[in-house]
Amino acid sequence: MSVHESEPIRRSIEVEYWVIDDAGRLVEPGTLVDATPGAEREFVEPLLEVKTTPCETATELREELLGRLRAVLRQADDLGKRLVPLSTPVNADEIQEIPSDRTRIQNCVIGDDFEYVRHCAGTHIHVEQQPGRAIDQLNTLIAIDPALALVSSSPYFRGRRLADGARSKLYRRMAYNSVPHQGWLWSYVTDRAEWDRRLERRYDEFVTAAIDAGLDRRTVVANFDPESAIWTPVQLRAEFGTVEWRSPDTALPSEVLSLAEDITGLMEHLKGTPVRIDGQRGRVTDDEIVLPEFDSVLEYATDAICDGVTADGVEPYLDRMGFEVDAYDPVSATFDRPEPVTPEAAREIRLDHAARLKADLQQVDPVAMD
Repeated sequence: MSVHESEPIRRSIEVEYWVIDDAGRLVEPGTLVDATPGAEREFVEPLLEVKTTPCETATELREELLGRLRAVLRQADDLGKRLVPLSTPVNADEIQEIPSDRTRIQNCVIGDDFEYVRHCAGTHIHVEQQPGRAIDQLNTLIAIDPALALVSSSPYFRGRRLADGARSKLYRRMAYNSVPHQGWLWSYVTDRAEWDRRLERRYDEFVTAAIDAGLDRRTVVANFDPESAIWTPVQLRAEFGTVEWRSPDTALPSEVLSLAEDITGLMEHLKGTPVRIDGQRGRVTDDEIVLPEFDSVLEYATDAICDGVTADGVEPYLDRMGFEVDAYDPVSATFDRPEPVTPEAAREIRLDHAARLKADLQQVDPVAMD
């Protein structure tokens, strides 16, 4: 075994949460961003993002994420605010953006459909690129994209059921419908040069669309580069030296951490295991990782978004790919409210899930991970 193969893969997490007051109304984070390193505003007013640094072990990642969240919640208690781990706010009309050139450009390029993105809160999992294996890592994460269903946390958009994974449908099929190559799951790549060509092509399309919408090229280029102008769910990130999976919803910290550890475990297994693409089923064994053909991945992912892990074929597929599906408890499938869910009921739901987040932080044991 080489020295690099024996080194742990660093991993990090970014999680977005809705901020509410004691009545369940969406509010701005305010000074919550000062509660801990890694707490930042998002591009819409009622969202707070909490990030970790790159961590070498599951325990380190867990302690850092939970420590930062606990610091935010202590500050939130003092301010009469709470955090909500739901991928949509269940029912909300207009969600205001924080003014910036980036959001102004995106609104011009995407048009009215950009409103769908304002209703989304998600999780990003970064894993360190491994020398000579980054493309295998990318393709493997593309193949396991249906695992997003393991943490689906809201089926609602503006009070009505949209899909088990409402956020993923909002992003992939509604927000970027006019620029479909930007937000959809991309197919496998053969090498980094092919990835770079795709980035440049999508970037050129984005800049052209912005100019056609009346924007100045210099302003667009000053705010976006080829890497930051795309929103496809799985990305090679040269800036961070990671492969990033952006599909999962925001969810309870314990669920997010378990998913991150499963993903990292798969990446660890990949270090010394050949990866190939063949057939429709896919499997992970001690000797090889077999990824299904991309059309099959799209079918699994579409079913996972629409109907969750209970969709035909999704649970067996995830099981073959090494996930212990029963270890997860996605809350999206548990919602059973008369529709439309009223604004009053939405506030109750947000308060309930804010309480669940607080309880989850009290129950998680950092030592249990390693």
